[in-house]
Amino acid sequence: MKSKSLMSTGLLVATLALAASPLLAAEPRFDHKEKAELRHDRKELRHDRREVKGDRGELRKDRQELRNDRQELTHDRQELRRDIKNGASKEEIARDRQEIRQDLKEIAEDKLEIKGDNRELKQDRGERRDDRKELRRDRRDALKN
Repeated sequence: MKSKSLMSTGLLVATLALAASPLLAAEPRFDHKEKAELRHDRKELRHDRREVKGDRGELRKDRQELRNDRQELTHDRQELRRDIKNGASKEEIARDRQEIRQDLKEIAEDKLEIKGDNRELKQDRGERRDDRKELRRDRRDALKN
């Protein structure tokens, strides 16, 4: 009985090996130059991903800073109204107005930073897209050869 099962198992393994041999023969083989090129493309993609991630974090941080500056502006305007209503000195009112001008300046700077961050993020995404296309093209070319 053991010899029959051993024979049938051997026959099954031989059949599977013969059936799989064309698949193994068709396995792509990359030469050293192609491997190096693909490795370089993958490194570029990793670098691009890190840049995009960093840009997103910077954009998030700048948006939070803008929200904080807007809250500060609201607070300073309320303080100015309160000081005017309570009859504060001209110097106090002048300081409040100066704080409001400073808040408006910071908000304008924050908006410029966000605009620049969006431009940089868009550029980095474009570079990543181009690098992906290049990697796919290089893989396809390597498989053809």
